[in-house]
Amino acid sequence: MRFALVSDVHFGPNAYHEGKLRKLTHRAPELLANVVEQLNREERPELLINLGDSIEDKGRDEDLAEYGRFVSVLQGAQAKLLHVAGNHDQVNLSDQDLRQLWQHDDELYYSRDFGGVHFAVLRTVEQKDVAIHVPEEQVAWLATDLAKCNAPAIVLMHHPASDMRLEGNRWFEKAPHICRVSGRKALRKVIEASNKVVAVFNGHVHWNHLDVINGIPYVTLQSMIENLDDDAPGRAAAAFAVCDIDERRLLVRVRGEETMRYQFELPRQL
Repeated sequence: MRFALVSDVHFGPNAYHEGKLRKLTHRAPELLANVVEQLNREERPELLINLGDSIEDKGRDEDLAEYGRFVSVLQGAQAKLLHVAGNHDQVNLSDQDLRQLWQHDDELYYSRDFGGVHFAVLRTVEQKDVAIHVPEEQVAWLATDLAKCNAPAIVLMHHPASDMRLEGNRWFEKAPHICRVSGRKALRKVIEASNKVVAVFNGHVHWNHLDVINGIPYVTLQSMIENLDDDAPGRAAAAFAVCDIDERRLLVRVRGEETMRYQFELPRQL
């Protein structure tokens, strides 16, 4: 089956970092519409996954409006949709707000099956400027959920669970504590013990990155609106990913200004 991913689209006001234009949020509606059109015309995925940070938080009313605009554009895709909650999404919006925007009745961590693949969504939680964690009840839920599934599984989350080094990252080199999930080793043990997870996908870090830990790939997807230049007027990454999975392998193709291609052979027992 084929699925696609977008991440860190950040509908909302422009974002500056250290006095420079870093997020081309004013281009977010245009860039997302272009991706949706390309997916419909060329790639035709069965499923489109939003890895979170759909908005650049400002205030509840503004965030509701911007998230609504984001969902409206995303719903133009001729594919089923899955959403992951990002840290910016959760600053001013409640769980109920996100459920309504997603047209979703469950918790913000949940699982779905598509095309013979099991997708497990985690809801990471940021203690602002202190740490990122996955609550213990979610880790326990994930262990139970993976034990019950009878298909290759993919875990989706906003923040990374890998040990990626952050030198050279403009956002997190000096702040790894608000990038990587604390307690990630315990989370990875659950993922590994299932013998079913073929990949973990996340956003948040605003670059493309791959770690393979104990045979499991941890794939970080670049932000769609990241400015690849040093300052204004800027050049958007325009990133999205298209993935194909069958009984033999998982192929990940990252599109946009910084293209990547990863191929992973699946264990035979799957």
